[in-house]
Amino acid sequence: EVQFVESGGGLVLPGGSLRLSCVASGFTFDDYAIAWFRLAPGKVREGVSCFNPSDNGTHYIEAVKDRFTISSDNTKNTVYLQMNSLRPEDTAVYYCAAGPFQPKLWMFSFFYDYWGQGTQVTVSS
Repeated sequence: EVQFVESGGGLVLPGGSLRLSCVASGFTFDDYAIAWFRLAPGKVREGVSCFNPSDNGTHYIEAVKDRFTISSDNTKNTVYLQMNSLRPEDTAVYYCAAGPFQPKLWMFSFFYDYWGQGTQVTVSS
């Protein structure tokens, strides 16, 4: 059974940092790209960042580039999302997901097979 356990969310002041973790089990970690998505109230779910294990490539949407960093620790089957310089508009439930890597299309949820339960990130003063 494929499972994800996400953690690291919370309440943070604007300009602060959080590190999200996604621990995966039940599948071969290197066989799938792992992405972080977020869902904010009243908005559609959007891909934020993706790690492609076939080439260790990292991908980001423009809104988080230079603020967020995705990384992977294969020994722990864990993908991290380091989030710096957080803004109120980053407030959302963040999910990790696994699926085959889709160049230029990785940010679309349609291509992902497995999803975690989500962790809440709130950026507010």
